[in-house]
Amino acid sequence: MNIDFANLQLQYQKYKVDIDANIQAVLNKSNYIMGEEVYELERVLEGFTGAKHAITCSSGTDALLLAMMAMDIQPNDEIITTPFTFIATAETIALMKAKPVFVDIEPDTFNIDANLIEAAITDKTKAIMPVSLYGQPADMDAIRAIADKHNLKVIIDGAQSFGSTYNGKTDSNLGDISTTSFFPAKPLGCYGDGGAVFTNNDEYAKIIKMMRVHGQNQQYYHKYIGMGGRLDTIQAAILLVKLPHYKEELLARGRVAKLYTNLLTSKVKAPIIKSNRFSAWAQFTVKVDNRDTLQAGLKGDGIPTAVYYPMPLHLQECFQYLNYKQGDFPISEKASNEVMSLPMNSFLTNEQVDYVVSRIQENT
Repeated sequence: MNIDFANLQLQYQKYKVDIDANIQAVLNKSNYIMGEEVYELERVLEGFTGAKHAITCSSGTDALLLAMMAMDIQPNDEIITTPFTFIATAETIALMKAKPVFVDIEPDTFNIDANLIEAAITDKTKAIMPVSLYGQPADMDAIRAIADKHNLKVIIDGAQSFGSTYNGKTDSNLGDISTTSFFPAKPLGCYGDGGAVFTNNDEYAKIIKMMRVHGQNQQYYHKYIGMGGRLDTIQAAILLVKLPHYKEELLARGRVAKLYTNLLTSKVKAPIIKSNRFSAWAQFTVKVDNRDTLQAGLKGDGIPTAVYYPMPLHLQECFQYLNYKQGDFPISEKASNEVMSLPMNSFLTNEQVDYVVSRIQENT
């Protein structure tokens, strides 16, 4: 039995007629940049998330940049975040010439440990950037309380978690500005790069809309130094087809996660989802011993796996200038040696999950 990790082809075949029709409609109009589908998608995203403003953009990475540009983050400002995440989280902070300040993660959720944040705050700290890793929001009540106490902004890196909730509230509506990614393998993915920024702040929304088109407030008149950060019309057209099915797909991902959790033995530590949170299950990430051996065995059985992430950011060569060292964030370092993501998509069958688990048991 061969298992597909994300099964993007099956998903496409399921919605093929409508996706092809929407793409063809864009081709017929040849309105490839900021076409009507872009604005339609933004209205639909606002309805889905409850955010006052949904602003699409060219990627999840650019969404983070746009958020910080709107907040006027300056060189040498500090932003507190996690070292256990994809590089875009801290990379964008560095691109703004600000300083990423890392704190360690919780061992059970892999998310930033809110109990460690306050000790990292200095007079240069301007924002906290939690990551909803693997699809589950961080401890937002505690993070918001700290931010309010110290007059800090909160930027949610929700690249992996669109549709997740915290106390019933979508994580696209949890930060002063929240972001997501529509990279193809994300829970809601387009067929290229794409992302979105969400906010309830009218001024932020106004600035972000200008920033994504080179800071224009009218064509060829530039209020700000911005960027080319627009979502392609074709990608918006694809997302417009997929979004009406998304709640159903989220429930299906949850069903797969529950199957895994119920079947896995104690040799493989299943992820923990807090009772007040709903995960988008971007990945089903377990902790294992002898990861390399297990991955090789599963590969031989036709089961793909992935490691998100094999090296925490504070040990990456590009962040040597921050002067962190091995041992500074032991929980992140331990996780990077233990985590392994299993196939996760809304189309996995019970039989396929049974097969994956049986092969894990055989190889452990």
